[in-house]
Amino acid sequence: MSTLDLPTLDGPERRVYWAVRDCWTLVRRELTHILRQPSIIAWQLGFPIVSVLLFVYVFGSAMDVGGGADYVSYAMPGMFAMTMAFGFMNTAMSVAVEKERGVIDRFRSMPMAPSAVVTGRGISDVLHAGLDLAVLAGIALVIGWRSDGGLLASLAAFALLLWLRFALIWIGVLLGLLVPNTEAAGNLFAVAFPFGMVSSVFTPPSLMPDWLGTIAMWNPVSSTAGAIRDLFGNPMPTGGSWIEENALLMAVVWPLLVTAVFLPLAVRRYQRLSN
Repeated sequence: MSTLDLPTLDGPERRVYWAVRDCWTLVRRELTHILRQPSIIAWQLGFPIVSVLLFVYVFGSAMDVGGGADYVSYAMPGMFAMTMAFGFMNTAMSVAVEKERGVIDRFRSMPMAPSAVVTGRGISDVLHAGLDLAVLAGIALVIGWRSDGGLLASLAAFALLLWLRFALIWIGVLLGLLVPNTEAAGNLFAVAFPFGMVSSVFTPPSLMPDWLGTIAMWNPVSSTAGAIRDLFGNPMPTGGSWIEENALLMAVVWPLLVTAVFLPLAVRRYQRLSN
């Protein structure tokens, strides 16, 4: 659709058109930043890569997930899920930096759709997450991990990982808008670390103390990790609980619930920022 067609649009149709167009403009802006600053990609991939080397080669020989399962096959899907879970910190930090530098105030002064800043951030972060997954999957293949679930099942597993990342983006956007400065945003690691680690990422919840295992089982990261292990055809020791047996269902439901709650909150918070 060209600008010559705009006069024919009225009311909601015109607002939707500009919301989509403004969103895409901001997505292009974020992607341009990534292309011009490749060090950002290297920095954000540093933690999962170090974690893979640490847990597979340093701790892996001492890990037993039960059933004689190979630890690399168990841990790598968990690493995929943890990388997506920790991604909301990058979102929160980026939003906090732009807020502190006045970039968001400049956006708010422009004649653009209020939702574009939030949705543009969401889409660009999902694209970035796709790149993160591609690099991490390449590393996994190098160290011996394989998917035995077939092409369609493997693609579905990666789609579930991006679905989780998409949902957590809105938590990151909201936190980035709520924190007073970038220093406070950096402290969000204290929130993200237990969220990612108290899960089935590195060990089955059935091997944990009962109270901790219950928390880990009901962690959305555990549902995604369990679902993709099943889709990848990797070992999936479980304790037989309902939440573990229905991991695929909950890997869809958890992100849907998170998005339904935090996306409107993020948009509303952006709209209410003081001038």
